[in-house]
Amino acid sequence: MPHAAPTGTTVRERLEATEEESLAPAATRSVTARRALDESESSVRTAFQRDRDRIIHTKSFRRLMHKTQVFIAPTADHYRTRLTHTLEVAQIARTIGRALALNEDLIEAIALGHDLGHTPFGHAGETALADAFPGFRHNEQSLRVVDRLERDGHGLNLTDAVRDGILSHSKARSGITQSVGRGPTSLEGEVVKIADGVAYINHDLDDAIRAGLLHNDHVPPIARERLGASHAARINTLVCDIIDHSQTATRPGRIAMSDRVREAADALRDTLFDRVYTPLNRRPDTLRAQHVVRALFGHYAADPSLMPPDAVPTLDGDPPPRQVADYIASMTDRYAVERFQSIFVPRAWSV
Repeated sequence: MPHAAPTGTTVRERLEATEEESLAPAATRSVTARRALDESESSVRTAFQRDRDRIIHTKSFRRLMHKTQVFIAPTADHYRTRLTHTLEVAQIARTIGRALALNEDLIEAIALGHDLGHTPFGHAGETALADAFPGFRHNEQSLRVVDRLERDGHGLNLTDAVRDGILSHSKARSGITQSVGRGPTSLEGEVVKIADGVAYINHDLDDAIRAGLLHNDHVPPIARERLGASHAARINTLVCDIIDHSQTATRPGRIAMSDRVREAADALRDTLFDRVYTPLNRRPDTLRAQHVVRALFGHYAADPSLMPPDAVPTLDGDPPPRQVADYIASMTDRYAVERFQSIFVPRAWSV
């Protein structure tokens, strides 16, 4: 029978007690969460549940539905967007986290927030904005969104564990598990980082086949043999392998993938770069999209007063180019195109 809750305890306190009893020794407890600014606790939600809810209710999260994942402005209904990618990452990460007795609320909050700072037009847009504003990286922008830009410049005051996971989710070009810079400090952050790779190599392959850029014969033999012949089989193999080769029973724990499966996943990733990402980045539409980003940045950087008054919060100490980069990064694909057309495309007029 379940233990009776002590008299006078809140729902949050009961949830925190359940975490202490049920989570793995290496998991992150909500009771340890810390924020930059102290605030009163919720009576019904843990700290990580509050972070998740704050992210879901942001304008940045809603804009993800109109931001490119891989294919710019697809006319069909079933291609992934940055929002559906985010949801797939969250689902995969939570499956792994639940099996390993990690903190699912922390995992979900990191996953839902990891791409909030992504530019319009996917990684092509990120490259273009980094050309115009050197040093721009979407993971750092995601942290800036939650720390400083949301809530009209007040930020969300998220916990340190969620902030760390958002910042540290990016991976190197060389493989599915290699981090850019330092890795996450929590196992939950590590789960989101590896789930991000599992999600995109599979859903980008699915979209590329749907678009006719690839067909099933292009899947490397090592990936078919070791991961499976279908979308569902590949994800299942990767998720189960991560669960089987990770360790959370003692601190510090680890999130890992077997060499055999990682080799197959990296081969699939390399195929996507060679046959999908690199060719797409050379297409005229992609180059035009990058031109839109660079042209808009140049236009507003030359005269920041041209930005709409409510474009981005005015933050003390931020130079104008930084505010312009915030504005460009916040744009959806369609809004960026609308702004470009309004500024640079002549309109018909009569004498």
